[in-house]
Amino acid sequence: MLDVLIVGAGPTGLALAVDLVRRGVEARVAEKAQGLFPGSRGKGLQPRTLEVFHDLGVLDEVLAAGGPAPVGMVWDDGVRQGEHDMFAGETVESTPAEPYAGRPCMLPQWRTQEILLARLRELGGDVAFGREVSGLAQDADGVRATFEDGSTIRARYAVAADGGRSTVRRLLGIGMTGEELDPAPTLVADVRIPELDRDNWHFFPASPDGLLALCPLPGTADFQLMAPFKEGTPDISPDGVRKLIAARTHLPAEAVTEVRWSSDFRPRAALADRFRVGRVFLAGDAAHVHSPAGGQGLNTSVQDAYNLGWKLGGVLSGRAPEALLDTYEEERRPVAAEMLGLSTRVHRGEQSRGRATQQLGLGYRESSLSVGVAGALRAGDRAPDGVVDGVRLFDLFRGPHFTLLAVGVELPDVEGEDLRTARISAYEAYGEGCFLIRPDGYVGWADSAPPAFEAIRTKFGC
Repeated sequence: MLDVLIVGAGPTGLALAVDLVRRGVEARVAEKAQGLFPGSRGKGLQPRTLEVFHDLGVLDEVLAAGGPAPVGMVWDDGVRQGEHDMFAGETVESTPAEPYAGRPCMLPQWRTQEILLARLRELGGDVAFGREVSGLAQDADGVRATFEDGSTIRARYAVAADGGRSTVRRLLGIGMTGEELDPAPTLVADVRIPELDRDNWHFFPASPDGLLALCPLPGTADFQLMAPFKEGTPDISPDGVRKLIAARTHLPAEAVTEVRWSSDFRPRAALADRFRVGRVFLAGDAAHVHSPAGGQGLNTSVQDAYNLGWKLGGVLSGRAPEALLDTYEEERRPVAAEMLGLSTRVHRGEQSRGRATQQLGLGYRESSLSVGVAGALRAGDRAPDGVVDGVRLFDLFRGPHFTLLAVGVELPDVEGEDLRTARISAYEAYGEGCFLIRPDGYVGWADSAPPAFEAIRTKFGC
């Protein structure tokens, strides 16, 4: 029997597969399409997601392929009106504790997926393309998925990472509660326009038909086009995209040398009523659907995977109790609800971008897994980075293990199959105390003195 079946090879499914396979879990990804998603849709990577990618071993590739969000340029009738930086005054500068804080990293979604798939294959995993789930049944021991061709597969657990129109969510009968943020659709496309400079994010707000924006995508010759409509159904054909650009900008239709991908959507905010039914979990867009404003959807989704991965790994290894899996919905559904509210407020112009959209302040203080307080941190807080005594903390935490970190106090004499220990001098971001750092980079336990470790080992499975 397979350990985990992951349905969907988007950023969520691929990130989860990477995390599981590096733990020695037998995970398989099934994707109904014949290849990876071809568009740039989720192009903004927030600082907290970059920290996740550091741990998963793909950050160097992401930073090499991506680049910071460009400053906007406003146009009117072919004349530049001046720069408009949507992040001006809102960007939190990086610090040793928050090394990737700053402007979002722009990277087309298709490239993020390519990087994650390459990492998965490096670890010995892969994706089965052209495999569409049509049925699902579960019992006390596992889940049986049926595919369109009639074949079946059995796994101990399954994860729906198959998007906002999730087949698995429908098969489970889980509802989505939310609202349509705009009654009219938005067109999104990847286009090539060689005569337009790539120094700015170009905005064309003057057309009576509405705004059109063209964002250069790093590492490519492409721009991502976004154009909301007031009514009607957008023509997403290549000719339709060219006519749209000619109608809303000074650029002629022939300036668009290639339309590489196009789609349309109606901005929506919705949250699944449950994130788990028995042995099946919902993650990513299958669990929550965001407006693209503020760049929260893909980032929240990747962090669903990061939260679920270590918990599945611990339970499947036998080190953690089955009850640990209950904390996935407990921890992630409130965060998803918070991020849905944030993206909706940004969409409506009720809140600006800034620290909240960077997701560095998110945590799990109210979780049943979070125990104690010490120094500057409470259990449930994100574990800060920094270089102390010549040791970089994120490098110390990197990997599928827990870390027991003694900061300015004596290091307890403990051992664990899935645990590393370290001692550093007192550090402002932590203060002093003992901190158990979970595999997803959050403080699980904190105290001013070493723990009664058997209780911690039983709770977390480390």
